[in-house]
Amino acid sequence: MFACFTGLAYSDIKQLRGTHIVQDRDQTWFIRKPRQKTGQESIIPLLPAAIRILQKYSLPGDIRSISWHVSANQKMNQRLKVIGPLAGITKTLHMHLARHTFATTVTLTNGIPIETVSSMLGHASLKQTQHYAKIIASKVKLEMAKIKSLFS
Repeated sequence: MFACFTGLAYSDIKQLRGTHIVQDRDQTWFIRKPRQKTGQESIIPLLPAAIRILQKYSLPGDIRSISWHVSANQKMNQRLKVIGPLAGITKTLHMHLARHTFATTVTLTNGIPIETVSSMLGHASLKQTQHYAKIIASKVKLEMAKIKSLFS
């Protein structure tokens, strides 16, 4: 679930340390971490759900004191394949799907600009992020519906 709310890849969650979690002047929490795959820095404002997950695995009052065990990616994917059907989810779950969920359902579908999503995902170029945008044809339909009455 943490990956769904942060867009972090499996390897980046495994490497996540308290030093990657920072708070700015207005008390907003962020993850600032170079991606393991590309070295590009991801800057991800933490949504309330992600903060609650960090709180669960941290000492009270300090989400930077996270202490969690991250299983091997293969083990994690095996467990997700069992959990999905139990939860009534027909799609085969795997860790990387959480990153897709963040990019599409959490951000792009809710109007976050693709450039911002690209930065949060730590992509080296906008082109890497564009394949997520292709997935959300429903967003195009909704956006066009907003202006449809102007041209009736």
